[in-house]
Amino acid sequence: MEIIRVSNLHKSFDDIEVLTDINLTIESGSVTTIIGPSGSGKSTLLRCLNQLENVTSGSILYNDEDITSNQTNLNELRSKIGMVFQSFNLFSNLTVLDNCIIGQEKVLHRSKHESIDNALNFLKQVGMYDFKDRKVTTLSGGQKQRVAIARTLSMNPDIILFDEPTSSLDPEMVNDVLEVMKNIISKDYTFVVVTHEMEFARDVSDRVIFMERGRIVNDGTPSEIWNINSNERLKRFLNI
Repeated sequence: MEIIRVSNLHKSFDDIEVLTDINLTIESGSVTTIIGPSGSGKSTLLRCLNQLENVTSGSILYNDEDITSNQTNLNELRSKIGMVFQSFNLFSNLTVLDNCIIGQEKVLHRSKHESIDNALNFLKQVGMYDFKDRKVTTLSGGQKQRVAIARTLSMNPDIILFDEPTSSLDPEMVNDVLEVMKNIISKDYTFVVVTHEMEFARDVSDRVIFMERGRIVNDGTPSEIWNINSNERLKRFLNI
């Protein structure tokens, strides 16, 4: 079942167009990875999907409703289309647990008891339960990203967007975070992942999108993308 439909999407910053005529659909329960060189518009597209960036023209339908409308409740939208950022975006003055309950209380209006139970469940899932009372400033980058994943899961979203979630991590921490991501993949969520981790993209994706210069150049299953013969640029990017 289709959960997202993007039609004729354009995005410009001043006079520079960074997304050009993007058209795609995303199926519920699927894993879509977006790959491509730096500056190709991958992260901008991701940020448009939960309206952290306003589109210049075109439409984005989430469950058949156009979320680019001025009537969209952005807090409610972002609770349903959650995002894990490359820079974590945690509240540095709060503990691990408080980072995972604040959104539940303020946006979803859950009770403190329900928020805590929910958060602890997901902190266990990402291996951060024993750090629940620690300030996030005392954590490593990999630990912070695992907390950020637990925080997003605690909102019980339909869709989780990952914006290069390992790009700020030391190399030895990358595999830990990728393993957590693999472990949470299920049909309960729809995943859209911007990544430079090609092996991860090939292993977990139902679909891979290759972008360059603000356009979708190739779109297919991992086997179709990695076995493609017609696009020399894609072959160079994948080093095949």
